[in-house]
Amino acid sequence: MDRLAKLIAVGVGLLLVILGAWALVDPRSFYDQLATFPPYNEHFLHDVGAFQVGIGGTLLVAFFVRDSLLLALAGAGIGAVLHAVSHVIDRDLGGRSSDPWALGLLALIVVAGALMRARSLGAR
Repeated sequence: MDRLAKLIAVGVGLLLVILGAWALVDPRSFYDQLATFPPYNEHFLHDVGAFQVGIGGTLLVAFFVRDSLLLALAGAGIGAVLHAVSHVIDRDLGGRSSDPWALGLLALIVVAGALMRARSLGAR
């Protein structure tokens, strides 16, 4: 059962990372092929892709990391970094001019937390 659970985590993790990356890199193609819910919204698909990669990345990191706090921070960090990137790329599509900065700061804080947790675990 444990092997099957790990296989599912890796398989679904890879699938979500691939689908999320597709939505980030080519949102029009992703929309045309999979997400045909009008209206088309490029930024929304970028954000969806960021969070899908974050969820998939969490499943993949879980294969290697046993500490739940580190796992949560790493997964949230992946999603937060890509979400900030989405707002930098889409800054001409709307939102607030402060969004890339605020989301970038949030991503930095979450990644710093993950790195601090990893370091504290390595010291034990």
